[in-house]
Amino acid sequence: MVRTRSAAAALVDGGLVRINSERVEQVSRLVRPGDVLTIALDRNVRILKVAGFAERRGSATLARVLFEDLTPAVVPTPSDPPSAIREEGAGRPTKRERRDIDRLLGRDDFGD
Repeated sequence: MVRTRSAAAALVDGGLVRINSERVEQVSRLVRPGDVLTIALDRNVRILKVAGFAERRGSATLARVLFEDLTPAVVPTPSDPPSAIREEGAGRPTKRERRDIDRLLGRDDFGD
């Protein structure tokens, strides 16, 4: 779920990892097949069931076989507005809008 061991340790230290609904206190906690991990990542919660282990480190593609993703699918509600759209004239002007304003006011490229 994270790229490095130190990032995983930071999640555990921050209290963002649970094994079988119990908060993990130590970074070196043992995990067994059948355990359910709950991990809070960037406003999302992932729920994973451990299916097995590999004898040595491998690719992410091979790792996907070793766990079952139990995270419920999030269905966006129609009442949620798209996050990247803003009303005309609202908020900070874009770079193109700032250049248009500069041209309108007769400013040169150096901000004089």
